Amino acid sequence: MWLKILICIAVIAFFTGLGYLISGKYRARKKFYTQFCAFNERYLNELTFTRKPLSSFLKEFEYTGDFGKTIEAAEKREGEIKYSYLSKEEKKTVADYFQMLGKGDSASQKNFFAAQKAKLEEKRTDSEKQAKARSELYLKLGLLLGLAIVILIL
Repeated sequence: MWLKILICIAVIAFFTGLGYLISGKYRARKKFYTQFCAFNERYLNELTFTRKPLSSFLKEFEYTGDFGKTIEAAEKREGEIKYSYLSKEEKKTVADYFQMLGKGDSASQKNFFAAQKAKLEEKRTDSEKQAKARSELYLKLGLLLGLAIVILIL
C-alpha cells in the first residue's frame, strides 16, 4: 500500500519535473531578451552621455546565462550564436547587432541602436508571453501525464 503511494508520488513528480525541463528553452529565451533589452538601453545611454571605451562598458555590468556568453564572444569578436531557442533570423539579427557594437561614429551608432530598441522590446514582450504560457502548459501536461500513469498503475 505505502509502496504504491510512494511510486505514485514519484511518477507525478517525475513527469511534472520533465514538463519543467521541457519548458526551459522558453524561460531561457525570455531571460536572453530581457538582458538584451537592458543592454541596449544602457548602451544608448552610454553613447549619449559618458562615452566610455567599449571594453570598459562591457565589463561594467555582469550578465548571466547565454547573454553573458554572447557578451564575452562580442568582446573577443568571435563566436557564432548557437542557441536553439533562437530562430535563424534572430541569430543573424543578434550577430549583426554585436558586429555594429563600437563601429562607426557616435551619431550613426545612436541611430542604429535606437532603431533596434523597438524590435528588441517587441521580442522581449513576445518571449515573456510565450514563457508564461508555455511553461504553465508543459507543467500542467507533465502533471496530467503523471496522473494518467498513476491511474493506470492503480
